[in-house]
Amino acid sequence: MMEKIVLHDKTFKPFIPYAKLEAAIDSVARRINADYEGSKDIPILLCILNGSVMFTAELMKRLNFDLQLVSMKLSSYSGTQSSGVIKQVMGLTSPVNGRRVIIVEDIVDTGNTIVELKRILEEQGASDVKICTMLLKPEVYDKPVKLDYVGMEIPNAFIVGFGLDYDELGRNYKDIYVIDQ
Repeated sequence: MMEKIVLHDKTFKPFIPYAKLEAAIDSVARRINADYEGSKDIPILLCILNGSVMFTAELMKRLNFDLQLVSMKLSSYSGTQSSGVIKQVMGLTSPVNGRRVIIVEDIVDTGNTIVELKRILEEQGASDVKICTMLLKPEVYDKPVKLDYVGMEIPNAFIVGFGLDYDELGRNYKDIYVIDQ
């Protein structure tokens, strides 16, 4: 893990090492495998672009049932703040009608994106929607939507790395860094 990284005009310091992320992914994968073991249907793993690409890839390697990978892109961030407005940048890459869907998110904070995603999937006819997130900020999550699989809880701080970005930079770091105030 690097001491500090600089992205645009901000400095970030080490926060969560990759080894800890791997342990959390192993735990989430065990729970999902237990729930989907012996599935007769083929569930959809819905990768929410761009942030959850790394988490989805790591998670998929650990799942031991057949699945279909589908992607979708939503946006609500500008700089370090959520705008509160969810924009659908790219729709579903495959139909979900009558299918079980596991949403794979990098992080859940306010929950606005999760609420919108669940609404879209139900509107599109998904038979069941489960939510899986690598990271959860419990002090700001106040939505009634149940999170089925959570890798780890973190404080409400701005982070980058492991798919998370600051104005499109920082996604490629395997560790997670927190803004250095």
